[in-house]
Amino acid sequence: MALDQSFVGRTYPPTDPYEVGREKIREFAESIGDPNPAYTDAEAAKALGYSDVIAPPTFVFAITFKAAGQVIEDPQLGLDYSRVVHGDQKFAYTRPVRSGDRLSVTSTIEAIKTMAGNDIIDIRGEVYDEAGEHVVTAFTKLVARAAKEA
Repeated sequence: MALDQSFVGRTYPPTDPYEVGREKIREFAESIGDPNPAYTDAEAAKALGYSDVIAPPTFVFAITFKAAGQVIEDPQLGLDYSRVVHGDQKFAYTRPVRSGDRLSVTSTIEAIKTMAGNDIIDIRGEVYDEAGEHVVTAFTKLVARAAKEA
């Protein structure tokens, strides 16, 4: 069954703050194989003009996708997550994520489309720091594959 178009524009409450730590950034950088010293060495990051180590650009996916869970788990939307695949991901940064940031995410359903029986949902996650300053916008596309005919 196609998702309800009336959900387009629905915004969910901001998440509790997520505190970004140096160790999480280092672990993430190592897991993706990125040796950039700005991700692991505070002095290298400071030499580049940052106050502390910064996170790789895709680091924020972990918190924005968790925030998108509010959309995914909304029983009124009726998304069958067992059929969902990740379709696309984009980020638009105002500034890098830094160690010590306390970030909250507000998720909004940007679009809902049905193509060839597949439901496609676009979710925008606005990420703000504790001071209320914009850090990054994450755009997530999820595709709920069509149920197979019996």
